[in-house]
Amino acid sequence: MPEMTFTVRWPDGLVQNYYSPSLVMHDHLDVGGRYTVDDFRSRATTALDEAAERVRTKFGFACTSAAATADEITDTAARYKADSIVEILDMHPSLPAPTPSTAPETS
Repeated sequence: MPEMTFTVRWPDGLVQNYYSPSLVMHDHLDVGGRYTVDDFRSRATTALDEAAERVRTKFGFACTSAAATADEITDTAARYKADSIVEILDMHPSLPAPTPSTAPETS
C-alpha cells in the first residue's frame, strides 16, 4: 500500500508535514488548495479514516499512524478560527499524470 506525506501551511505560517498510509488524500485535497480550517480538518480526517480502513481491509488491523495524524490535525486545527485558511503546499508522491489514450478517436 503506497504511503504518502502532505505538507500544509496553517493560518499563522506554521508549516507541518503529515503522514497517510494511503494515497487517498489526493481524493480529498489538492496541492495549492486553500481550505478553511474547519473544511481542511473535516476533509483530512475523513481521508485518514478511509486510509485506516484500507489498511484494515488489506492487513486485518487498523493503522494507528493514520489515527495519530488525524488527532494531530484536529488538535492543531483547534488553535485557529474555523474560517481561517490552510494551504496545501505539497503531496508526495503525486498521482501519476493520466496517459493519453492510444486508441484512435471515432466520431
